[in-house]
Amino acid sequence: MKFITLCASVLLAASAARAQHTVGVFGGFGTGTARFYPAQETKSVGGRFSGGFSWRYYSATRFVGCVGVDLEFLQRGFAYAPFASTTENEADYVYYTRKLNSFVVPLVWQPHFYLARRHLRVYLEAALTFSYNFDSSYVNDVARENGVEPWRGKYEFKTARDNRWGYGLAGGAGLAVLIGRFEVSAGARYYFGYSDILRNRNKYYDNAVDGAENPFWYTPQRSPLDNLMVRIGVAYRFAPEFKSWTVKRQKREKMKAGFDFGEKPQK
Repeated sequence: MKFITLCASVLLAASAARAQHTVGVFGGFGTGTARFYPAQETKSVGGRFSGGFSWRYYSATRFVGCVGVDLEFLQRGFAYAPFASTTENEADYVYYTRKLNSFVVPLVWQPHFYLARRHLRVYLEAALTFSYNFDSSYVNDVARENGVEPWRGKYEFKTARDNRWGYGLAGGAGLAVLIGRFEVSAGARYYFGYSDILRNRNKYYDNAVDGAENPFWYTPQRSPLDNLMVRIGVAYRFAPEFKSWTVKRQKREKMKAGFDFGEKPQK
């Protein structure tokens, strides 16, 4: 009986709180790049894909917004021109291209406001992100032109050279259309990395024992990854609207009796 009572209490609490929750799916495309220090000649890599699941908890106050978490698959990448200083024509640059697949967990805050009688939601968002790089590939056109094999293939992570775990910040904006209990959204998010994809040169100095998978003569001091993604999504709200929004303001009661200053007080 105690177990049944506990389960019933949990279900009742969940049903009472579900009005402020949504779950959804999303997907998008964009670009990826890296920020090396000392600065190197790089360019963005397009065709990057993202997708995953989202959960949001909405405050009953209209302008506070919501908090939530995403479970996201994110493709990253960058293109680096090792010998850019040998030519002045950018069209002659020969690139080393690296692509990565990552799992990212953003902890999201979305301040927002509603329009069109709460059928349109406009939001900003800020997030703290944690990631894990589980797969990577490379194409080294410099090695291909010099006849070095293999000049493309699977990138093998080395503990002494590569960081699989990462963290950073993200920010974006978008709008969502509320249709009954469903929310269809479109927006953009920029991922700003703080961790490095390559370890500092104090830990891994050069690529003397590496092949074409590592084009750096010595690893850069900083090498964070960035992404710019455009996304669309669909979410389901567990209740049509917040009860606090449907409470109407009570009308002020009119004074039932007046006071005449010229009236003589009764004895």
